[in-house]
Amino acid sequence: MRPNRLRALLQSGEFAIGTMIQEIRSPAIAIILAHAGFDFAFVDMEHGRFDLESTASLIQSLRLAGLTPLVRVPEGEYYLIARVLDAGAEGIMVPRVETRAQVEQIVNSVRFPPLGKRGLSTTKGHNDFQSADPWEFTRFMNRENLVILQIERKEAVDQIEDLLDVSGVDGVVIGPTDLSVSLGVSKALDDPQMVMAIGKVVTAAKRR
Repeated sequence: MRPNRLRALLQSGEFAIGTMIQEIRSPAIAIILAHAGFDFAFVDMEHGRFDLESTASLIQSLRLAGLTPLVRVPEGEYYLIARVLDAGAEGIMVPRVETRAQVEQIVNSVRFPPLGKRGLSTTKGHNDFQSADPWEFTRFMNRENLVILQIERKEAVDQIEDLLDVSGVDGVVIGPTDLSVSLGVSKALDDPQMVMAIGKVVTAAKRR
């Protein structure tokens, strides 16, 4: 079973360099990113032009190149989250999160019982198509897979403490453009409302 390199880097306090793939479908992008020194990459299923098949191909290419593959799913539904994780993604990011109930559903979709409700199939891309002991595999994946929330709504900022109190959340990413639209301000990061909102999210995350 493959440890999550990005999780290890973050837990050790080191910097990790990543990017988001939105347009390039060639598996060569994984090799290019690896040679350029990247540690991880998101495959963007929200704004990118990827279906499940092309996403799975990129995930495998990233794994083979030694990067941590992550997927920004278009929404936090089980059928989307579970399938990209089965394909070998080592974490997901969910956009437009606003409520604690949404976060709980996301965590339940990522984690296997007893921490969640995800269904199990061990011989998929997430285990490089090998068999594994179900008990050991589920414990390992519950520990390694990343749950990342994208904060890009005023409602999420207002409830950020409650959202991050949900057990199983590993990180947050701010979506500045959508957040600025939600706040009704320019997307400039130095707008006072943006500064306050971003600061509130960062402070809440640092407490954890």
